[in-house]
Amino acid sequence: MIYEFEIPGKIIGKGRPRLNSYTGSVYTPTRTKDYETLVMQYFMLKYPRIKPLEGRVSVEIIANFEIPKSTKKQDRVLMLENKINPTKKPDIDNIVKIILDAMNEVAFKDDTQITKLSIEKKYAEIEKVYVKMEEY
Repeated sequence: MIYEFEIPGKIIGKGRPRLNSYTGSVYTPTRTKDYETLVMQYFMLKYPRIKPLEGRVSVEIIANFEIPKSTKKQDRVLMLENKINPTKKPDIDNIVKIILDAMNEVAFKDDTQITKLSIEKKYAEIEKVYVKMEEY
């Protein structure tokens, strides 16, 4: 089974857990929780009757960042040809973490099933994240 979907809009990385110094409790930042919910909703919209993957899982993530408006025309062409890649935040590991945490117990039973992972940051006309998961 193969699941493919896109999350349009600004790309958010997984935020660090925060400590409430008053109560001493640790919490996940609201921005992180909201983006995880958004990822899960786009997945559920495309696959409403989902059956979680049970075997080994391969995941491919492509984070398409919008080209900055101040970019020169010659650099813009190079960016669209994937000869210049984004070296800005969010970090690639935080993009992976937020996507996989959102899909945990939804698309697959546990993220320990993921044995193959491909991630790429690149420039595109429209900012979005493409995700492909398959059992192999």
